Amino acid sequence: MNIYFTASDMADAQAARDRLVKLYGHYPLEKAEIIVALGGDGFMLETMHAFMGFNLPIYGMNKGTVGFLLNAYNEEGLVERLDAGQITELHPLGMTAIGMNGEQVEALAINEVSLLRESRQTAKIQITIDGHVKVEELTCDGVLVATPAGSTAYNYSAHGPILPVNAGVLALTPISAFRPRRWRGAILPREAKIEFKVLEAVKRPVSAVADAIEVRDVDRVIIHEKREITIRLLFDPEHNLEKRILDEQFML
Repeated sequence: MNIYFTASDMADAQAARDRLVKLYGHYPLEKAEIIVALGGDGFMLETMHAFMGFNLPIYGMNKGTVGFLLNAYNEEGLVERLDAGQITELHPLGMTAIGMNGEQVEALAINEVSLLRESRQTAKIQITIDGHVKVEELTCDGVLVATPAGSTAYNYSAHGPILPVNAGVLALTPISAFRPRRWRGAILPREAKIEFKVLEAVKRPVSAVADAIEVRDVDRVIIHEKREITIRLLFDPEHNLEKRILDEQFML
């Protein structure tokens, strides 16, 4: 199997990469059949963004801390594990952020797109779904839209729902909402087009973040799932992502 190895800058991950290259060889991307990434969840996210255009499955091995998106590290039997691995397909969110200066920035998010207040003032955000205003004015620290893969990350910390990978839905979750007090967010179909309008944007500036890409002083943000882009992750059968997300709902 033609493997392309990549690793985070951590010394342990780099040393593991060197050992695996000696054992299994290392092929350039144009000849590779699979990418093996060594690091933590943050590096795995970086890898998915960096190699999104190559249409190669990515198999991560944990050389970080939590390792939610990764398989256990083991140098033995790697080719057999890759052969037996199960594919999980992910689709990123597309974000279009329009600044108060009229500048437009587009970015992709595998986990979530979040709007966050920039100052001591609470943010005021209007929420429109498929052209219909659903929340006239959300007074909050922010609001986010999460994919199923990202629903266990920031979304979960903000008390949003954990979504099964193949559920075909997105999580819309407020962050420290003050008004309306009882609104806890919504679960939206993956086809939904979500638009956030920042109210009183000069007085209450807001930034928009798509994974690691931040746009400051936004006026409007439009979000929808990019079904035409597919990221393929490979997991050991006993630790596939769907099972991990299911189990996460019962972690006490």
